[in-house]
This record gives sequence, structure tokens and C-alpha cells, in this order.
Amino acid sequence: MANGNNIVLVGNITRDPELRFTPTGQATATFGLAVNRRWQNRQTQEWEEATSFFDVVCWREMAENASESLGRGSRVIVTGRLEQRSWETQDGDKRSKVEVVADEIGPSLRWATAQFTKNERRGPGEGAAPRGGGGAERQPAAQAAGSGYGFDEEPF
Repeated sequence: MANGNNIVLVGNITRDPELRFTPTGQATATFGLAVNRRWQNRQTQEWEEATSFFDVVCWREMAENASESLGRGSRVIVTGRLEQRSWETQDGDKRSKVEVVADEIGPSLRWATAQFTKNERRGPGEGAAPRGGGGAERQPAAQAAGSGYGFDEEPF
């Protein structure tokens, strides 16, 4: 992350991650993140609060791990970059939005505990991991093995 477009967010997930696959089979997941900011008004001495909402996008193994591990209300730390995406609606209107493309996602341990389960390593071109049926029990916030490591490097 040396391009100057780095972001670190700590917040609560507002909707369960939605897992999809591109036409080439690449996994992608999106979820909402609410980030609260709290400060004391120096004139009134009252506490004030503002909430910002972000759409987070993750890819490949991280997308699959996020969809299995995270749920609405989970408090997470997300590092990544901002990326603007543009498209045209069916009516011909041009739209764009700024999203956070995640490099890493981890649990916030400030008010919770988490359990980590290391996934089996896959080599390049081995495709997506087999997916079971729905109804899997959610783990508290996160699985850490992810896309930031080479195949010859242990994540922990």
C-alpha cells in the first residue's frame, strides 16, 4: 500500500456480507460498515456524535472468509484503499460511488473476543474452496488468513 490511497476504518457491520462470483469464478463479497465519531462540544460541553457509512468490497479467499465469519453487528478493523466505480443505469443515467476495497479485515477485540481458524492453503489456480449448504453457524468476527501473503509465507 504505497500509493498514498490508504484507509483504516474501525466500525460495525450494518448488513451481512453478500457473497457473489464473477463470470470467471472469482469470489467477491460486499458489506456495509458504520463508523462512529464522538466529540465534546467545547461551547456546550455536550457530547456529540456523527456516523459515516461505507461500502466495503473484498475479493477471493477474503471474500469467502468474510461471508462465513462476519455478520451484522460485528465490530471489525478494515484496511484498504478507496476506489471510485462508475456505471450507467438501464435508463442511461450515469452513476458513481466510492467504495473501500479491503486489503485486510480483522476483528476488533476492544469489546469482544474472537476465535481464529486457519484455513487450508490452496495453490494458484486451485479455484474456490468447496462451499457447504447454508445455515453455518457464524464465528465471532473473523478469520485472518488472507490475500496479503505469498504461498511460501505463513500468515501466523
